[in-house]
Amino acid sequence: MKLKPLALGVALGTVWGGSLFFTTWISYQTGYGRLFLQALAESIYPGYSITPAGSFLGLAYGFLDGLVSGFLIGWIYNKIAR
Repeated sequence: MKLKPLALGVALGTVWGGSLFFTTWISYQTGYGRLFLQALAESIYPGYSITPAGSFLGLAYGFLDGLVSGFLIGWIYNKIAR
């Protein structure tokens, strides 16, 4: 079986970016998940914060991070599986 690295990257980027976006809004409104976002997102992504503007920055960072990670996972898998 051969993976399509770009498709995997887009899928993972969409899931991770969307997760950061929605989790940021939930945390901004209710405080739920604040420690998760502070420990993970604020420490990795420069400029990210638990604010409405930060949710869009998290969406962009998450998509880019997931895209690159998914592409590399698919590419490495194809090289090893060959």
